[in-house]
Amino acid sequence: MNFKKILFSALMLGAFVFAAQAQEKPSPARTAEGTVGDAKITINYSSPAVKGRMIWGDLVPLGQVWRAGANEATTFTTDKDIMVEGQKLPAGTYAFFIIPGEYESTFIFNTEAKQWGAFNYDSSKDALRVNVPSQQTSSMEERLVYEVTGEGFEIRWEYGKAEAKLSAQ
Repeated sequence: MNFKKILFSALMLGAFVFAAQAQEKPSPARTAEGTVGDAKITINYSSPAVKGRMIWGDLVPLGQVWRAGANEATTFTTDKDIMVEGQKLPAGTYAFFIIPGEYESTFIFNTEAKQWGAFNYDSSKDALRVNVPSQQTSSMEERLVYEVTGEGFEIRWEYGKAEAKLSAQ
């Protein structure tokens, strides 16, 4: 092979590798951050896409513990004690799970923060469980999204939404 062919092949291979790396992962890592009073809230999660699937009641069964994202369990961190729906949650990092329901969902803060999905979920390690309203929305959210607001945090995906009120301790 001559030098020009080798150089051309190397450039093409480099372009292919760059394009492959530039493509977004199926469930990219995301972080939602904000403050409630003087407490810093950080939610780390993997954000799957709808991709034409029915999410609530199909991909994510209602009434069963769900990891609240993809891949590793979603984590919820607060650097100060806070109140979640009027109940105390001590400062720390928790695995965050949801038991989704059509009109009400259960948000679960579990002390075993590092775990894969909900496969080894152990309810005896729950620090807090709160029931929150869940609802259908008119706008479609293609990717799973968490948002920390001044009054709490919410999760949105497909046509579903649930939110919890937070306040400073």
